[in-house]
Amino acid sequence: MFSQSFGADVYGTKARVIRIEADVSDGLPVFDMVGFLASAVKEARERVRIAVRQMGIRFPAKRITVNLSPANVRKEGTTFDLPIAICLLTAFGHLSKECIKDTMFIGELGLDGSVQSVNGVLAMVLEGKKQGLRQFLVPKGNVKEAAVLEGISLYGVESLSETLRFLRGENSLKKVYIPFEKWDESQEEGLDFSDIKGQEMMKRAAEIAVSGRHNLLMIGPPGSGKTMLAKRLPTILPPMTLEESVEVTRLYSVCGLLGEHASVLKKRPFRAPHHTTTAAALTGGGRIPMPGEITLASKGILFLDELPEFSRSALEVLRQPLEEQKVTIARVGSSHEYPSDCSFVAAMNPCRCGYYPNRDKCRCTTADIKRYLAKISEPLLDRMDLCVETGLPEFSLYEKKGETSKQIRERVERTHRIQKKRYRKENFSYNSELTPQAMKKYCVMGTAEKELLEFLFHEEQMSARRLCRIVRVSRTIADLEKSDTILESHITEAVRFRRGWRRYDKGRRKISVLADFPFRTWFAFCTEVL
Repeated sequence: MFSQSFGADVYGTKARVIRIEADVSDGLPVFDMVGFLASAVKEARERVRIAVRQMGIRFPAKRITVNLSPANVRKEGTTFDLPIAICLLTAFGHLSKECIKDTMFIGELGLDGSVQSVNGVLAMVLEGKKQGLRQFLVPKGNVKEAAVLEGISLYGVESLSETLRFLRGENSLKKVYIPFEKWDESQEEGLDFSDIKGQEMMKRAAEIAVSGRHNLLMIGPPGSGKTMLAKRLPTILPPMTLEESVEVTRLYSVCGLLGEHASVLKKRPFRAPHHTTTAAALTGGGRIPMPGEITLASKGILFLDELPEFSRSALEVLRQPLEEQKVTIARVGSSHEYPSDCSFVAAMNPCRCGYYPNRDKCRCTTADIKRYLAKISEPLLDRMDLCVETGLPEFSLYEKKGETSKQIRERVERTHRIQKKRYRKENFSYNSELTPQAMKKYCVMGTAEKELLEFLFHEEQMSARRLCRIVRVSRTIADLEKSDTILESHITEAVRFRRGWRRYDKGRRKISVLADFPFRTWFAFCTEVL
């Protein structure tokens, strides 16, 4: 007797629907499984045999062949145990073919017949829905991560016997669906922007960065609040939309980072890897490439603390993903593309001891500072939209109460709404994604502003990338001030943060006066020593 069922597996971050076929015929008693199977899939034969026997059902003394189609792709993982068992029970005559039609089964079987949790359930359910399947039986421990999907019948099962009784109509299971609006939206407890005393420039730069999804670099001595601010950035980010939440949850599910009984993620991710992290861990890798930290930070923030302490290879590998917002990993016979749609935030000291240019405290030689700064290449610095130089706050500021995260988040959400409305007909949603062609359309400015940009371009010997990033940041500053056009004040503020000056004369209209500043900036020093 012939039967078939549907299962799925994940390859990289993508899911594949696999058709399981079973044939029971006369011949020598044997149980074969074919279809280009990895060892974990081949071992399903014994898990299924014992789990079925625990139900009191014995395998017939016949020739049993199970095929996983298509046979030209390698099958990995333990997700096929349940669909193989159901397919065999149908071929044995314990189930009708109609009751498993248009149904996907996902789950690993224990020897006692229990259905164990697996990784990547959300990705598999999404792919099954895309291919027309409407009923899904998944491990009960994974059911919450797919409960937000509409238009399907989703059930969580605990054992093979429970699954069999449900398909026969002998018991009922509760269909699982939880609207996205009802998921918990709680923020990290105990973290708020009001904890940061002073550092108004740094907080302003952070607000601009998250409002337009720009990259941010913070430079300052130890204890100036760089890491403290970075950890509080998620508290001023708006919650994710349904589409963003499903995408992020899918990635975390594939990587096994959701945990048992985890639900859909609604809070934007914040990833802060240690400086010993390798290049492969940042971008992804492995025989079957898995996502790295920059992919896991999609729709959120990737924070690198102590930036120069990361290896040069790890930092340089970030250049292309930051520019293109995607990571492409090639292997023999396959290529994998992962998203890297995140805001990049980094913090560093100006030298190894951390106190340059305060020579009263700094004990680093010029050679020491040169070696320290040489770890960060100019192309990587060129991809930082904002650079803010911080100092140690004064004691009098500790009694001053600053803005709360809620107050800042309201402005950020308003700015995001402005951008999404403006770019509703485009394939992007934020100012950081503006193309040169889109800038001509959406970055409207007057003659004086264009002359200022032209002056900057020639005076500073800017690259085209640097000029584009200044315009993007200016557009975000204009949105924060509810301005339809970019003004000179928006451009000068963008340049101020781009250059990282400690002081800036807002009363001057011409940027040429910046050359008269008595303080050398970090970037100026970096250019000199490198």
